[in-house]
Amino acid sequence: MSVVIVTGSAGLVGSESVAYFASLGMTVVGIDNGMRAQFFGPEASTQWVRERLTNEIDDYRHYDADIRDAAEISRVFETYEGSIELVIHAAAQPSHDWAAREPFTDLSVNANGTSVMLESTRRYAPDAAFIFMSTNKVYGDTPNYLPLQELETRWEIDASHSYFACGIPETMSIDQTTHSLFGASKVAADVLVQEYGRYFGMKTVCFRGGCLTGPNHSGTQLHGFLAYLMKCAATETPYTVFGYKGKQVRDNIHSADLVRAFHEFFKNPRSGVVYNMGGGRYSNCSMLEAIALCEQITGNTVNWKYVDGNRRGDHIWWISDLTGFQKDYSDWAPKYGVPQILQEIYELNSERWEAACSI
Repeated sequence: MSVVIVTGSAGLVGSESVAYFASLGMTVVGIDNGMRAQFFGPEASTQWVRERLTNEIDDYRHYDADIRDAAEISRVFETYEGSIELVIHAAAQPSHDWAAREPFTDLSVNANGTSVMLESTRRYAPDAAFIFMSTNKVYGDTPNYLPLQELETRWEIDASHSYFACGIPETMSIDQTTHSLFGASKVAADVLVQEYGRYFGMKTVCFRGGCLTGPNHSGTQLHGFLAYLMKCAATETPYTVFGYKGKQVRDNIHSADLVRAFHEFFKNPRSGVVYNMGGGRYSNCSMLEAIALCEQITGNTVNWKYVDGNRRGDHIWWISDLTGFQKDYSDWAPKYGVPQILQEIYELNSERWEAACSI
């Protein structure tokens, strides 16, 4: 039996990982206690995804466990000791705003939870590949000091800058910058994952994600930009744009493209490596551009308002440089662009959204 353990297994990245690695014939052990609903309310619950995974995937084994509970996580790992080949750690508290309201919980989930997962892996599956879903927020607001130019629908980096062609590389400093408390807790986890790779020789990787998205995303106002925007467009719910004239740019990677990158690492793992991972130059948009695409797909006019105040530590322009990963794993490239992502989110969720609104 070949086992993969996935935390946050009912979330966007986790559920995509469950389905993908189960399709390869692996036994998937999911760990998810449904805290997303605690973070963001009932509308963000991932229960619907958990039920789908349990009903549709035969060799999926779910544990309603808290990643901060070292004893419980150890029991899960001990159960499968000798068979665990891969650990995908995608569970997290993912919001700037929520972290500022409950800093202790944010730190305990993101940093302490990651410590528990690493130590259980080291104890029960030291040869397994360990994939950590980090974030570009570890760079803080340093990207905001790049030479940016305001265009009609977006901010864009000066064409003469070395980042223009490919985006921001992993060599950007993560020090001396405003991260938000969420960013700080993810920095702690990110560095821990690197250190377990370097110090103990474990096969660890940090994928510093841009905007992660896809049809399985339970998007809310505080997290899940494209999914929540499309939900608002489809259900004619008001949407709020925070700061930067709505021209802030994000690269967006479909969870399916991300999980294919996980597979490439799993096939040829390294120790203590870090990769920026997003849509890159292939898949990115501004808020204004995303609103226009949602209107085109749904046929509705998005009811949005503008608040002249950005979220603290938020990026004006972020496009991930993917060349570091592609140099090491040349068979991988993103397949989904933003229009295709939004179309899929709409097609696979519109009926569920409409049913929820009619209740």
